[in-house]
Formats: sequence, C-alpha cells, structure tokens
Amino acid sequence: MGNVMAYSGLTTKIRAMQAKLLTQADYETISGFTDVVQVVEFLKTKPAYAVYMDQLELAHLHRGDIEKMLYQSLYNDYTRIFRFAGIDQKKFLKIYWKKYEVSVINYCLRIVFNHYDKPYDLDYKKEFFDKYSKLSIDKLITSTNIDELVDNLRGSEYYEALKPIWDSGAATLFDYDQALELYYFTNYWRRGRKVFSGKSRERFSRDVGIKMDLMNIQWVYRAKQYYRMLPAEIYALTLPYHFHLSTEEFKAIVEAPNVEEMKKQIENTYYGTHVHMKEGQSIEKGIKDILRDLYISDRQKDPYSDATMHAFLFLKEQEIDKLTTALECIRYGLTRQEILTYLGGESK
Repeated sequence: MGNVMAYSGLTTKIRAMQAKLLTQADYETISGFTDVVQVVEFLKTKPAYAVYMDQLELAHLHRGDIEKMLYQSLYNDYTRIFRFAGIDQKKFLKIYWKKYEVSVINYCLRIVFNHYDKPYDLDYKKEFFDKYSKLSIDKLITSTNIDELVDNLRGSEYYEALKPIWDSGAATLFDYDQALELYYFTNYWRRGRKVFSGKSRERFSRDVGIKMDLMNIQWVYRAKQYYRMLPAEIYALTLPYHFHLSTEEFKAIVEAPNVEEMKKQIENTYYGTHVHMKEGQSIEKGIKDILRDLYISDRQKDPYSDATMHAFLFLKEQEIDKLTTALECIRYGLTRQEILTYLGGESK
C-alpha cells in the first residue's frame, strides 16, 4: 500500500506521457518519407514534439537542428518526472542524469580528439544542465585539447575517473570512452542500491546486472567486428562484473575466434536460452530488444513503483535514437523497407 501511495501521482503522470510515445504505425509512416521536412511536419502532429518542431525554420533547416529539438523533448519529459517525484525518487533521478553528463563529456572528447573545426554546439542543453548538473557547459566548451578538457573537469567526479588515463600520456579516445563507461556503471549500481530498498532494490540490482552483462557482450562484439582485437585486449576493456554470465561463459565469448562463433557461445548462456535473440538479428538490436522487454515486463508486474519510471525513460530514449536513425536513413535515400529494418518498432 505504501508503494502505491508513494508512486500514485507519478505513475499517473508518466502514463499520460507514455500515451504520447510513437507507435509502430507512426514508424511505418515515417519510413515512407523521402525528405526530412516531411518528418518535421509529421512530428508537428504529435503532442510530445509539436511545440519543438514549430520552432524550426523549414526553409533553413540544417543538419542536427531536428535532433536538438528531439532532445529538448527528452529533457522536458525528465523535468516533468522530476517535478512530480518524491524525495527518494528525486535522488534516483539525479543519479540517472549522470548518463547525460557522460554523453556530453563523450561529445567534448570527440571534438578535441578529432580536432573538429566546428565550434561546440551545446547551447540547447545548457538550460537543463544548469538546473540538474554540476558540470559547467560554459567551461567545457572552452577546451581546445584533451589537457584543457580534463583540467576543465577538475572539481567534478569525472576528473578523478579520467586523470589516471590522462596521466598515462598515451591514451586514445577509446580509452577515455571505456574509462567513462566503467565509472558510470560502477557508480550507477552502487549509488542506486543506496536509494532503493526491498523489492525495488532487488529489481534495480537485477536490471543493472543484466545491462552490464549486455554491455560487455556488445563491447566484445564491437572489439571483434570492428577492431579485430585479441582476447587479452578485450578483457582489459570490459566491466569486471557478471550477473547471468558465468566466468567460463564469458571466457568462451571473449575467446571465440570470430563473431559467428561468438554468437554460438551466447546461445549457450542465459541470454541465448531465456531471451533468445531472433535469427538474423544483429547483436546490438538484440540487446536493445532484451532491455526493452525487461523494462516493460517490470512495469507490467509492478506499475506503482520505480519500474514505471525506468521503463518510460528507456522507451523515450529509444524513441529519440530511432527518430535520429530514421532521419539519417532518409538523408541517405534508403528505401522504406530498408528504413523499417533499421527501426523495427517500439512497444509501449
């Protein structure tokens, strides 16, 4: 009864926001468009995006303008949830916001490592970061190299996480990415467990454990598929935690000679026998589907709990990712069926 009282108002609010998520029919409509302006006009008819799409000048629509407005919608939804949240719920949401901080730091890392000529483009995030974050976007955007960027993080928790990499003097962008991800997941798990108790804590620990397993699988896949890395190199990049994967199972995945053999090894684990990836499906798409099903199942079993909050934020972020993917596909002139293959759909 206590949980129902604590989450009644928030769950009602999130259900109203959830009703505004896009449907499979919406994705099918978007997949048939041949111009990004059509996407903008379509999103103007959707309550979650109308106010943001109306701000765009269609005659001077630049690459990235739409994506910025999509993220405005995400941050606005986060703000609405935060406003209706109780004390403990706000504590969790502050921890959750860290993933958006990591995303901004990753963006800045790419600017300084790749020596982009274009200036930092973070003004559209500033309002929300000034409200919810201790990171100073004003300070970060003055960074012209990695030394300045790390130094501009001084005083934040991320400085201590990146300083050992920085001190090595030979770190790559990949090294910084992995250090940030390791720091984020470790602290997200540790801090989240302090916020929750009882059933919510058990669910949170399970969900994060599964996500860390899946992140490790994804990193191993990328290391083999794109970088041809050796097992010893791969081990150094993965999270030192396993939930449903035994040490032996993870060893078999890492030391598989190729991606196809790796997939066979995954089939022998919990993630192959309990949450089977569809035949022909990419590992990355399979991971997203597993997480989506997990969050939706949690929400259905315990709607008046933190599960509803977790599920909505995940689905909203996936929606933004899919819309961004659709825009890219349309820009490159892909066919309707090709776009649908990339998008799939999203259950609500």
